[in-house]
Order: sequence, then structure tokens, then C-alpha cells
Amino acid sequence: MKYHIDTLGCQMNTADTQRLASELEKLGGSAAASPEEAEVIVLNTCVVRQSAEDKAHSWLHRISHHKRTQRPDLVVGLMGCLVGVKGNAQLGKTFPLVDVFLPPSDPTPLVQHLTAHYDRKLMTAAVGARHQMQDGELVLPLAERGRLVSAHVPVVYGCSFGCTFCIIPFRRGIERSRPAQEVVSEVRSLAAQGVREVTLLGQIVDRYGEDRTDGATLAGLLRLLQDIDGIDRIRFLTSHPNFMTDELLATVAELPKVCENIEVPVQSGSDAVLANMQRGYTRADYSRLIERIRKHMPHGSIACDVIVGFPGETAADYEQTRSLLADLQLDTVHLAKYSARAGTVSARRMPDTVSEDEKETRRAALDEQQAGILSVRNQDYVGKLAEVLVEDKQRGRWRGRTRTNKLVFFDDERDWRGQLASVAISWAGPWHMRGAVRV
Repeated sequence: MKYHIDTLGCQMNTADTQRLASELEKLGGSAAASPEEAEVIVLNTCVVRQSAEDKAHSWLHRISHHKRTQRPDLVVGLMGCLVGVKGNAQLGKTFPLVDVFLPPSDPTPLVQHLTAHYDRKLMTAAVGARHQMQDGELVLPLAERGRLVSAHVPVVYGCSFGCTFCIIPFRRGIERSRPAQEVVSEVRSLAAQGVREVTLLGQIVDRYGEDRTDGATLAGLLRLLQDIDGIDRIRFLTSHPNFMTDELLATVAELPKVCENIEVPVQSGSDAVLANMQRGYTRADYSRLIERIRKHMPHGSIACDVIVGFPGETAADYEQTRSLLADLQLDTVHLAKYSARAGTVSARRMPDTVSEDEKETRRAALDEQQAGILSVRNQDYVGKLAEVLVEDKQRGRWRGRTRTNKLVFFDDERDWRGQLASVAISWAGPWHMRGAVRV
């Protein structure tokens, strides 16, 4: 059985795809060299923005035509947020040639479908192999085993917070934290397969354990993972300003393996827009948080998310965002144009008042401003040694990241994959750096 999986969207989808591939290989499957060779083909979908949903529908029309005209025996699966945790009956009517619909983070429907249709002996052996595994362990797909350096580990599924623009609670369900020992088992199994860095994932990762009764916290989980042999670095994302505690910040600063790199979205610099988004903090609150982070980690890095063109955002509101980012001088700003998502509060109650052209103008101006900020800030790395965890080669150069998540390239004939390299930085631009390895 040959399979192929296409993935759209966020890091959580990447992790979900990895787990689906692992389950398919336990059934005796192997990755196809190309989609045309696959007997099972799956699209893992995202609906955070309209562009991602449009890509999914385009894929579905294309694959439905291919199955109808050329490959009637092809097994087609649709996974992720387009399906959602409650299912999507309309999708089944619109795309009847899809065989299996899988909710986010759950490969079970496809496993059950294949178990019912493929060789029984093969399936019996696969089920036995699954039973030999401990709870939480993850066997990486063959193509990644011994080669994957950095892995994503979901620790909180879903979200219960309810920002007015966000579709995630509707599609991924309420907040659910995994048991700490299950996460520890997974990270140990990843380390045994060559992974050297893990990034803990959650829509609001700081809320890890809030829905549990065993006293679990993100800070406590980080302490458990700190002791796992083979793991060199630990990251987590995404945080929320309301739940970034001093205990968590102190833990990050204290533990040697936890990288001093914080991702905490601001979304807007305007108090009026933040209130309409139902974010639960003000511009001043966010600025004070950045001060707290820098107090705990003076040499750390901070990333944020920003949405431009939210309903009702005026030129003055936008200027508040621009001035906040200029004042805070953050290391990374992920920019997105507002996209109304059906069912959210903003889509139902707030007219989309900002034109697409104006959204793009605002986005591009912030992007240009951030490039200028980073062109200056990253000069601090030039002439210094940076510890780089090397992930792979790209266009003939080794590629990796610093503890502060700065992208670094260097040339060297030796095999550096999965190694910590000391790199003397000789050039730094806004988006990456270059240097020479020092032994």
C-alpha cells in the first residue's frame, strides 16, 4: 500500500500528518515516490484563512476528477479543520468520491477503513505491532526516522478561549491537555529516533493543564522534558499574553534545554481593535509583558502575530499597531490580513470594512518596517559565535537555527545534520544569517 499526504496550514497540521503517516506505515504502507503512484491519498486541511480553504476545494475538485476518470480504486481521505471535530455533512454531498473524512488529529477513521478493505493478515500483524508500543510513543515515518532533527509535539488540542476572529474552537473543539507522562513518552521515543529538538504545540500552550485535575502545568512539563537524554532543545508555541506567568518565564530562563524564544501574539496595537477581537488585554498590558519577558531573558528573542484590516480598523488604529511594533522592536512579526471565517463572531456581527487593497497596503508597510528593524537588530550577531542546531542542507548549504530561532546558513564538507555547530556569524540580514563553522 503506497500513500501520499498533502498538508496545508500550521505546525499542528504538520504534526497530525506525521502521526497519520506513522499509522499508515504500521498498516504496512509506505510513502509513494509521487502522488501518481499512491493507492491512498490524503489532504490535511486548514481553514484559518480563506486562501487555505480555497486551496483545499481546488485539490478536492482535481482529485475527484482524477478518481472518476482514471483511478476509481484510489482511496481518498480528507483530514483536518475543513472536516472539523463535528464533521461536515455538506462536504460529503459536494465531494462524494472522498472515501474517508478524518477530524483534526485523529487518523482512526482512515485506519478503520483500510483495515476493513486490505489484507487481513497484514492488518493483524500491524495491530499486534501497535499493541507492543507504550502509551504516547510515536514511531516516525520511515523517511523521517534517523533524519528528522526537529519535531512538533502537540500537548494541548483545541481551544476554549473564543477570540471573535478565530475558527479553531469550532473546528478543533474545546481545550484538551494530554497527560504529562504521555508527552514524556512521546519525546523519549522521538529522541531514540534521532530527534534533537521538540516544539510543544497548543493553540494557547501556556494553558497546558488548565483542564486537568492532576496539577499539570507547562512549567512542570518543561522540567520533566529537561531530563530526557538525547534532546538538546525544547521550544513551545503559541502563548497568549493573559497566561504568560512569571513562573513560566523563570522556568524558561532556568532550564538549559529550553530555548529563550517566546512567541506571543499581539494581533493589534489598538485598544479598540483588541476589545473587538475579545483578546482580554490592552496595548499597555502587552508592552508590560514584553518588559517582563526581557527582564527574565535579556538576550532572548520574541515573536508575535499581527492581523491587519480587522473589521472597523481605522487608519488611526493601524497607526497604533505600527507604532507599537516600532517601539517594541521584536525579533519576528508574523503578518496576516484579516479573513472572515464563517461562524465566527466577527463574521456574523462585524462588517468587513477594510478593502483588500488597503489590507495589503498595511501588511506590506509593516513588513517593510520589520525588515528595517531586523536589519539593524541582527547586526548584533555579526562577529560573534552562535550555537546552531543543524537541520538539513538547502541549496548546498547547511541550514539551522540559533536558540533564539535565527536562521543560519554555512558551508562545510562534513556532515552536520543533527549536530550543534558553533558558527561565527559574518553577515546578517533581516531574515537569515551566514557564517563559518568553528570546531
